[in-house]
Amino acid sequence: MRASPGRDALLVLVLLSLIWSYNWIVMKQVLQWSGPFTFAAWRSVLGAVVLFLLLLARRAPLRPPPWAPLLLIGAAQTLAFQALVQWALVDGGAGKTALLAYTMPFWVVGVAWLVLRERPSRAQSVAVAIAFAGLLLVLEPWEGLGVLGSSLLAIGGGLCWAIGTVLSKRMFQRGTATVLSLSAWQMAVGAIGLVVVAWLADEPPVQWTGGFVAALAYNAVLASGLAWVMWSYIVDKLPMTVSGLSSLVIPILGVMFAWAVLGEAPSAAEWAGIALVGVALGVVAIAVKPKPGGSPAG
Repeated sequence: MRASPGRDALLVLVLLSLIWSYNWIVMKQVLQWSGPFTFAAWRSVLGAVVLFLLLLARRAPLRPPPWAPLLLIGAAQTLAFQALVQWALVDGGAGKTALLAYTMPFWVVGVAWLVLRERPSRAQSVAVAIAFAGLLLVLEPWEGLGVLGSSLLAIGGGLCWAIGTVLSKRMFQRGTATVLSLSAWQMAVGAIGLVVVAWLADEPPVQWTGGFVAALAYNAVLASGLAWVMWSYIVDKLPMTVSGLSSLVIPILGVMFAWAVLGEAPSAAEWAGIALVGVALGVVAIAVKPKPGGSPAG
């Protein structure tokens, strides 16, 4: 029996989660060799090259999607998101920044309701409430959010990502773009903007160490290349609330990686929060049921 697109998308999310969650540690470490905007520009330019090479390899048309929504998606999802979160990492810890950026699913609920008229189901609303409570426990705002500017930058990045995600979903619904084409073109648009930002920021020259080259390769091929195709596929196949909430597994894994690699052990509150987010993800997974014809339930 063939798996439904919704189940396939959740399996893709597992691989995507491993790539993106570990990348928060990579993005933090790379700042010792590069300015934040310079690295964001390099990773996006090379990521766009990887995606266009995939288009050529598949003999897919290189014609861009409609320009108006494409420019908005590239500006929000690549330019603004990458610049804001990389900037946030200058003063903020990798784990905390990732968690703040992943307020994205909660922004998605409101943006999708306004733009797509996609109202969350009862199960999805329950999952949102449980996940929000879990995220609060992990963040422990009563202990302070660290450097306020860094926190606001990360949250702003989450909002921009949510806007780009919802606009991408609308393009897929209208059939005006394929997953790979939109991934490549929005990355290229955002990369151009990031190059301009890096040039205006006048950051110190890159130290081309082995660590920097390895971090750049990881981001170009995986985190900024293949992973964005995976994310676009998930957005295409799952309802917005489901795809947004499901992505919460990424910062939770980021906390685990920070514990394993950096020795940052979660507190009791963080463990409780992780458990609640796990419950919310379980609710989401159960709620993804195939409709007649194989598409996931909304």
